[in-house]
Amino acid sequence: MINHYLALVRRELWEHRSIWVMPAAIASIVTLGTLTALVFSGKFAQELDVAIFAAQNVGDTERRIVLTGFFFVSSQLFLLGLGVLTIFYALDSLYAERKDKSILFWRSLPVTDAETVISKLLTAAVLIPAVAIVGIIGTHIINLIITSIWVSMKGGDAGTLIWGSVPLLDNWLGMAIAIFGGAIWMSPFLGWFLFVSAYTKRSPLLMAFLPLVLIPMLEGIFARSTHFAEAVWGRGAKIPLFADMDIESFFEDGPPEITKDMVSLLAHMDLGKFFTSIDTWLGIIVCGLLTTAAIYVRRFRDES
Repeated sequence: MINHYLALVRRELWEHRSIWVMPAAIASIVTLGTLTALVFSGKFAQELDVAIFAAQNVGDTERRIVLTGFFFVSSQLFLLGLGVLTIFYALDSLYAERKDKSILFWRSLPVTDAETVISKLLTAAVLIPAVAIVGIIGTHIINLIITSIWVSMKGGDAGTLIWGSVPLLDNWLGMAIAIFGGAIWMSPFLGWFLFVSAYTKRSPLLMAFLPLVLIPMLEGIFARSTHFAEAVWGRGAKIPLFADMDIESFFEDGPPEITKDMVSLLAHMDLGKFFTSIDTWLGIIVCGLLTTAAIYVRRFRDES
């Protein structure tokens, strides 16, 4: 059974080359941006000498803050691309096979509708995030190597300034938890997109987002409420993956002394809170119901 699903997911990777092409393109853009920044920084030789000297004399925590910020900024393009790619993949995955009639070929094979739809859900929720994580890690390593060479050429100690301070495991593990946690949290949308992809006869992107825009408008006009809008459009901002912070005491007592735990991404994550949240499990249930509906619809719809 597992090998069967692995073969189906591998098929998705072969048919949708954008799954690995987009991360590769983003990695190239980020790396070129780093190289461009380092080349142009050569015009400020005196300022760079002062900065490198200062960096070698500050604490490890301060260097960790800078490197964590570099990791965070360089990952944002991947996260944006991940969201766009997942939406377009989910909306196209079941619609395209009906449009090009390839569904007739796949139905001639010993593959059920449930296996096909679930494999596409696994691709959107597991494979695409995993490829994005690999792309982020690879980009970080390449950019750290480039930066290390540049620092060494400027007379700095790359072992101390870069590799001795960079929180690799903390950043990568925290990033992986955030990405996969986000995929679970947003799974109702994946189920909805798969259902639309299996049902609609044309314009899956329009048919997917039109109800999500019209229903909140009608709710606000006739029911004078925003429950649907908050449940749909506000879901991303309510993910219970991160530990609570006492903002009031931060402003009352002033910024606390910065420690390594404050810089650590893992220290700010609360998996217990995430997996005990009723909203997490309600989202998984909604995703399951919509995926089941997509399986049912695919069973009786052969072409667009």
